[in-house]
Amino acid sequence: MNLDVEMYLCTTCGDYLALSIGVYQENGSVCEGEFVCRACGMHYPVISGIPRFVPTENYAGSFGYQWNIHRKTQLDSYTGLPLSRKRLFAVSQWSENLQGQQILEAGSGAGRFTEVLLKTGADVFSFDYSNAVEANLSNNGKQPNLHLFQGDILKIPLAEKSFDKVICLGVLQHTPDPEKAFMSLAKFVKPGGELAIDVYRADVFAYLHWKYVLRPITRRMDKESLYRIVSAIIPHLIPLVAALRRNFGRVGCRIVPIVEYSHLKLSPEINKEWATLDTFDMYSPTYDHPQRISTVNKWFVSTGFIDVDVRHGPNGIVGKGRKP
Repeated sequence: MNLDVEMYLCTTCGDYLALSIGVYQENGSVCEGEFVCRACGMHYPVISGIPRFVPTENYAGSFGYQWNIHRKTQLDSYTGLPLSRKRLFAVSQWSENLQGQQILEAGSGAGRFTEVLLKTGADVFSFDYSNAVEANLSNNGKQPNLHLFQGDILKIPLAEKSFDKVICLGVLQHTPDPEKAFMSLAKFVKPGGELAIDVYRADVFAYLHWKYVLRPITRRMDKESLYRIVSAIIPHLIPLVAALRRNFGRVGCRIVPIVEYSHLKLSPEINKEWATLDTFDMYSPTYDHPQRISTVNKWFVSTGFIDVDVRHGPNGIVGKGRKP
């Protein structure tokens, strides 16, 4: 991982930061330290080599919890299947060779898409609001083209209009205000650059889901208790859900309040991990704001993007556009 001090800006006043304190590893990288703003004096810690621009406790705590337990679960290098790679390039329609470009990845989680992006040869600036960045560091931190930080999608500590590509997958619906989050990301696309996102779909079928019935209760539970419950029921319900999917398709698998992925040809053990992770992911987030396809299209158009392509995709609604 590359800690590029000169790239980061103060989230309060926008001025450049300096490294005031640094504890260095043998390879010369900073493992612990502190950034200070030259103008307003704000301080930002560097913990485990990762600059931190948000409070330790925040609304994304459940995501940090799940990704540090399931650090490898969704990595293509772990499953042996190109599931993350296929989803990323299906949404973005980007080349797999992006050598010399800079990519901003918002909401990286444990780094399933970071792993794919790094293989394009681009310099990847990746962040998450939660401490899932620590899982991403463990998974991808050896790559020299990774720049990793913990930050807020509404207060990104980087210069605007500085990225060839900006991508945000599986995240916008879990922010307090998805439209504001989108508008923030749009500011970081340079002229000629591209933005690609996906977001949960809002329609009648989507709302006919157990998570919208149970979330008023589950999102208020402490995450450890909820995870224990999910972990306990998953092994018993996977065979039932798999059978319902085989016989009744997508409608059938919605009858039971868990998800499972045997149809993706995952091994039984990895399928159990994915089922536990994604079932917990359904019920634990503080926010869940699905969107209509017309709304997402309006976001792109109102921010001046051209060549806009908004459509239904594998995770709800996918959208991309180019800055003129």
